[in-house]
Amino acid sequence: MAQAEEFGAELADFRRRVEELRSARALPGAGRPPALEAALDAALLELEHAAGVLWPRYEELAGAERHRGAREEHHEHRLLRVLFQRLPVAVALLDRDGVVRRLNPAAARLFGVRAGYATGRALTGSLAHESRAVFRSQVAAVARGGGDRSLVVRPLHPPEPGGGPAEGAGTGAGGGLRATLTALRPPHEPRSVVLAVFGPDALPGGGAPAGPDAAGAPPRALPGAGPGPDEPARSAELMDLMDGMTEALLLADSPKDVPQRAAEVLYGRFADWVVVDVAVPGGVLRRAAVLAPAGRLRDAVAAQDPLSWSPVAEAVRRGEPFLQVRPEDPGLLGRDPAGAPVLARAEIGSLLCVPLADGAGGPALGALTLLRAGGRRAFELAEAAAVDRIARHMALAMRGM
Repeated sequence: MAQAEEFGAELADFRRRVEELRSARALPGAGRPPALEAALDAALLELEHAAGVLWPRYEELAGAERHRGAREEHHEHRLLRVLFQRLPVAVALLDRDGVVRRLNPAAARLFGVRAGYATGRALTGSLAHESRAVFRSQVAAVARGGGDRSLVVRPLHPPEPGGGPAEGAGTGAGGGLRATLTALRPPHEPRSVVLAVFGPDALPGGGAPAGPDAAGAPPRALPGAGPGPDEPARSAELMDLMDGMTEALLLADSPKDVPQRAAEVLYGRFADWVVVDVAVPGGVLRRAAVLAPAGRLRDAVAAQDPLSWSPVAEAVRRGEPFLQVRPEDPGLLGRDPAGAPVLARAEIGSLLCVPLADGAGGPALGALTLLRAGGRRAFELAEAAAVDRIARHMALAMRGM
């Protein structure tokens, strides 16, 4: 480094001398005096010296310093990456909008997602609906320089089995997680990012998590994962579902009986909510079947205008399936009479809506919407393809309604 600075100083002096020589050469007059000719000769010598000695040597030294600095920085980055990956607590690096930049394995287990799948998606999709707005607001405040924050949030899915407090995957008795947020300013980046650390809520009454993923239960599939060891079992389940649907459609007394028969096959075994909307003369949609847990929310959904569900409107208009995991928009499924979002009240974790079309190019006869609650495995593409086939068979059976 000292040699590079020395050569830099010498080059600075050289630049000043060249400027003086250029000024001397710019003097007017055809016949230059001997003193000026001597100055031009001196300039030529200086330039040759710079081209032959100073510049190549300075570039060599500067390049060596840059290479050494880059090697040290690369080593430092590798060390930080290893530490981030091996931290026993759940850590996420977020931008000011709550979008995931990095997610370590402990956080991936905690939220039930693959780290690569989560990158570029909002982390709020992994939180229960009532926690999303607060978390998003606190992240934005920290990124703006509002200081460190700590709050309790609730994950949409229960933690992975075996992820106790030591691994950053435990929750309190109420399913709460303590999220600690702090701002970081990475080098070479114009904006701050937010480091979020998640752990069990340390408030009194904390305990072991409970739910369908308790110890001894098979681990759920993570969004973004490839085929796993249970893939053959899932294929068999889909085949069994198709057989059951075929039988139900063949036994339907009339085309008007098709929506209810199909909904009964899908409800419970495949989805927590099954909603069938059909078109009536005049292009209006009506709710033909709603199967869901009994309660006021089910009655409210049955009384809704089907077009208040944007996935239904899009599926019918475009004739294409709509699949969304961890939906962010709380108004996606309209609101109940009290004004509360249906998506949040039902704690929906994934949504699949397919048009009831026979594939012949005609208008859709309606839409089939399937919903799974947050504690259940999300819909996958293979399941969406199977449901699309079911919808086509339903449309064929419904002709003549």
